[in-house]
Amino acid sequence: MKIQVVILAGGMATRLGELTKNRPKSLVAIQGKPFLAYQLELLKDHEISDIVLCIGHLGGQIRKAFDDGSNYGVHLTYSLEDEPLGTAGALKNAAPYLNDTFLVIYGDSYLLLDFVKIYAYFLTQQKLSLDTVFRNNDAFDASNIVIRDNMVEGYSKSEKTPDMVYIDCGAVIFRKEVLQLIPENHFYSLEELFLRLIEKEQLLAFEVKERFYEIGSPQGLKDFEAFIQRRLKK
Repeated sequence: MKIQVVILAGGMATRLGELTKNRPKSLVAIQGKPFLAYQLELLKDHEISDIVLCIGHLGGQIRKAFDDGSNYGVHLTYSLEDEPLGTAGALKNAAPYLNDTFLVIYGDSYLLLDFVKIYAYFLTQQKLSLDTVFRNNDAFDASNIVIRDNMVEGYSKSEKTPDMVYIDCGAVIFRKEVLQLIPENHFYSLEELFLRLIEKEQLLAFEVKERFYEIGSPQGLKDFEAFIQRRLKK
């Protein structure tokens, strides 16, 4: 099964302070290796090689370090933002490079998921999108999603309700027609897009059991470093 993955790697990474003052999050080193290398190796292990990198802030450093991706057994295509467009705006900007169906992950996420299984499930459904969710109960970050009948019914990062026990893992599948909901040349976030898809009853939920790792925060970076150290000892 051919899966195209889009990695959103154009963020400013302000939460990491001096660590990302002059380099993008994707190049933060863990055990002597840039974070993006871990992501590419993970995708390659799942036989995913068609990868679009949405880059912006300091993105030239990523292109210089990874070139076409051949050193990692993948093929990288770059979509450059001339100005910040937000996570959904970056997808709109990358439209010329996208397949009819594609999977999106964040540039600071490491996801222990069965991508093929999730993608295959999505293809059996007649919906525009799917979000992977984890029953978090505020453990790793604030839970922000309400699920009912395998659909995302509520989503918010600012207004918490008692039934928000899930959090999005950071892997989303879209059909390309979703891009029609995103304004042209306008800053637009995935959160805004999710709300439109929820309103249209077009955002599926797929619950996963494995926790996610992220390096977008100091604690997240510390947790991922510990995870890699444990794995290297095995």
